[in-house]
Amino acid sequence: MQGAMAFEDSTRHIILASASPRRRELLSGLGIDFEVRVIPGIDESYPDGLPPAEIPCYIARKKADAYRTDMQENDLIITADTVVILDNGILEKPRDRDDAIRMLHRLAGRTHEVVTGVVISTGDRQSAFSVTSTVDFAPLTDGEIRYYVDTFQPYDKAGAYGIQEWIGYIGVQGIHGSFYNVMGLPVQRLYRELKKYL
Repeated sequence: MQGAMAFEDSTRHIILASASPRRRELLSGLGIDFEVRVIPGIDESYPDGLPPAEIPCYIARKKADAYRTDMQENDLIITADTVVILDNGILEKPRDRDDAIRMLHRLAGRTHEVVTGVVISTGDRQSAFSVTSTVDFAPLTDGEIRYYVDTFQPYDKAGAYGIQEWIGYIGVQGIHGSFYNVMGLPVQRLYRELKKYL
């Protein structure tokens, strides 16, 4: 990355604990020097009865706990989780093509919420926050949904869609809140929170 980094005077070693290429892209956009570190197989289950909007922070804390055991003194670890909420229930990552098609049929012509929970951890501090965006989808034909699923294979995305892809271009009528939050990382709020640490 060219030029000076944001927070270039900080001695913190920032770690993005995520395999998501979208989160990596978004954090890079803040002009922050960071390392990506991934521990596979972290348990992302949550208790029955936990309100849907609280699930992302709960899972992001579980992810943070998995990384804290190997944390060095100057490390700052960012963990995150994003969920899509419709009818007070969670739409997780689709299991397969049929599941992705089913999810998109449910979202079409309706409004849903996207909530991202973020946890920032250092050796002596931890803070958490969540950001909610509301997304209004236009009606979609079965052909449009099948074209999107077959072309983009959104099996790694909560709710079976990426707003930055074709489906967002043709399907999203409006957003209330952060666009980047829907992509998976509320970077404006994250930048503000990082300033408290760096």
